[in-house]
Amino acid sequence: MAEESSASCSSNKMKTVFLAGGVGHHANGLTKTAGSTTFSNSKPGAAKKLVIKNFKEKPKLPENYTHETWQKLKEAVEAIQNSISIKYNLEELYQAVENLCSHKISAKLYKQLQVVCEDHIKAQIDQFREYLFLTLFLKKIDKCWQDHCRQMIMIRSIFLFLDRTYVLQNSMLPSVWDMGLELFRFYIISDMKVQSKTIDGILLLIERERSGETVDRSLLRSLLSMLSDLQVWLSPFTQGMGKPTQWISCPIRPVNQPLAPTPVVPDYLHHVNKRLEEEADRVITYLDQSTQKPLIATVEKQLLGEHLTATLQKGLNHLLDENRIQDLCLLYQLFSRVRGGVLVWGYFLPSTKHTMVINPEKDKTMVQELLDFKDKVDHIIHVCFMKNEKFVNAMKEAFETFINKRTNKPAELIAKHVDWKLRAGNKEATDEELEKMLDKIMIIFRFIYGKDVFEAFYKKDLAKRLLVGKSASVDAEKSMLSKLKHECGAAFTSKLEGMFKDMELSKDIMVQFKQCQNLPGNIELTVNILTMGYWPTYVPMEVHLLPEMVRLQEIFKTFYLGKHSGRKLQWQSTLGHCVLKAEFKEGKKELQVSLFQTLVLLMFNEGEEFTLEEIKLATGIEDGELRRTLQSLACGKARVIHKVPKSKDVEDGDKFSCNDDFKHKLFRIKINQIQMKETVEEQASTTERVYQDRQYQIDAAIVRIMKMRKTLSHNLLVSEVYNQLKFPVKPADLKKRIESLIDRDYMERDKENPNQYNYVA
Repeated sequence: MAEESSASCSSNKMKTVFLAGGVGHHANGLTKTAGSTTFSNSKPGAAKKLVIKNFKEKPKLPENYTHETWQKLKEAVEAIQNSISIKYNLEELYQAVENLCSHKISAKLYKQLQVVCEDHIKAQIDQFREYLFLTLFLKKIDKCWQDHCRQMIMIRSIFLFLDRTYVLQNSMLPSVWDMGLELFRFYIISDMKVQSKTIDGILLLIERERSGETVDRSLLRSLLSMLSDLQVWLSPFTQGMGKPTQWISCPIRPVNQPLAPTPVVPDYLHHVNKRLEEEADRVITYLDQSTQKPLIATVEKQLLGEHLTATLQKGLNHLLDENRIQDLCLLYQLFSRVRGGVLVWGYFLPSTKHTMVINPEKDKTMVQELLDFKDKVDHIIHVCFMKNEKFVNAMKEAFETFINKRTNKPAELIAKHVDWKLRAGNKEATDEELEKMLDKIMIIFRFIYGKDVFEAFYKKDLAKRLLVGKSASVDAEKSMLSKLKHECGAAFTSKLEGMFKDMELSKDIMVQFKQCQNLPGNIELTVNILTMGYWPTYVPMEVHLLPEMVRLQEIFKTFYLGKHSGRKLQWQSTLGHCVLKAEFKEGKKELQVSLFQTLVLLMFNEGEEFTLEEIKLATGIEDGELRRTLQSLACGKARVIHKVPKSKDVEDGDKFSCNDDFKHKLFRIKINQIQMKETVEEQASTTERVYQDRQYQIDAAIVRIMKMRKTLSHNLLVSEVYNQLKFPVKPADLKKRIESLIDRDYMERDKENPNQYNYVA
């Protein structure tokens, strides 16, 4: 501050202002009396005007002053460079520089100073060209740099007036400090051997520290600061920092090779995280902040980017299966730093989980595994991936990809899973839990392509549940129907809604029937009114009804046709169910049973014991259906008849009798009929109906497109059909439908271009 104040004051001394009666002092010691200042209008009481005049002649420097003064300055500079004491007072030297500059010798003085500094720095280079041990070399270059900085600070303080006048007025000239930097950079660091050895040495020290050795961080900090000040930082140094090394190149061993020397994925993730933290610490401790971004980016590329595929391929499935939440959090934190990391996740998820869909052995558990896996992934995205929108979208695309790896089957199995859950109903879950389960199933349902396959199997299973009273919760059934309608539209659920309307109509008609009739006997008649087109077709089975049941049918037929003239009433005996009033030793019970169970139980009013063959002959029930019926009555929870011998299955020669000792805590007991597992033929029939419906949809889409476009090429037609259809179609099947429409004169091939079609109005 003293130097700056002195310089500021001395710059104005060529125009000294004297107050009346005062004495002015000049820097050269020359004085001027007050008489040299004149006043005009000196009348008493008049305002006085001060007039200031320059010296008539500029004071001259003594002879040889310039040469002698420079010699003093040179001697002082060399003393500083050689680290010896200066003979002269620093204030005296500063004043000498000011005097030379005041007499326009600044340019010569700057040049002389530059030559002295240049000669000194030139002489330093030889000591670094000798062979030295690395650590000794680095310490020597650091000492040279520290000495140079100390020297230039002192030299600049002496030549501060030169720096703030002449140099400041010449923008092309570097300051005294910058001149020193340029000379050091040009003669020392720009020497290829010195620069190469310096940078290699720094990189080697950093590499040793990366490997766990203790190094002199203060030396590194000083050398790296030197490179930054000399502006040789961002090019050769960062290139060297980014080269693959043994520390950076750390491959991943397969999970099934635990004895391999390289780490498994979780270990590797922690290794990478530790290394990145160490690099960030290095930037804070001794690296320049300007290198942080390129350096960390280079390390991320080496440690993460080049191992992205291998990491996810070998480790993602393992981390998901074991629900390694912390490791998955770290995986997200690391790979979100790499471009494309999120998208690769979406690519590998289906590749790791498609086995649960394509493996037929997993059909029984596929849907539950999909639901569990979806819950797990949702939790991971919420907790580990911070609800990242890109991950959510990648997950949806991944599910859609791998769940449709097997055409149509997932849709069929989801429908059967819903059927199983709705049959069990409140036995396995509360209404609230059942509702949540249905919501989860609908999420999986959204991903499948073959929704028409789902509709076909769901419709068939719903019909069975409604007709034989197998659904445990009517509210759950209607809730599921509402969800399907919201997801797929009213057209999708129109037939399903028709089933529910028929059941409501049946209840209303039966109430009217009972109010109008006096029913004979102790058999209650229940009738379901089925509208053609809503319900699946069933193979009729002619059984031997009791005369009392036949009379009931005739009574109802007369009643129904009297209210609904013109309708044809067709009995489907395979779908009936009855309520029987039975009397046991414990007391009276009401048995809610199927028609086949009713026919079997009523036989015991006529006899004590019957064989399997006798029951078959009397009832006319098909063999397989009869065995399941007897199994439900004699081997289930409510065993109202005895079977000899006792076993879980019904075999030829078995004998059956009424269980008079039957006990149950309820008065009204529902005995479920054991359902026959879906046969291959029934499954194939349902699938075939879906394919037939799809043909009509394909035909309609093609005609709709051609009617609008009039003329279209084959490729464009195929493309538009794919966009409109909601299920996958093979190109060969699509070609057959086009040929069929041509044969039926809906469209024709263009006569000049066979690859183009024309619509036929």
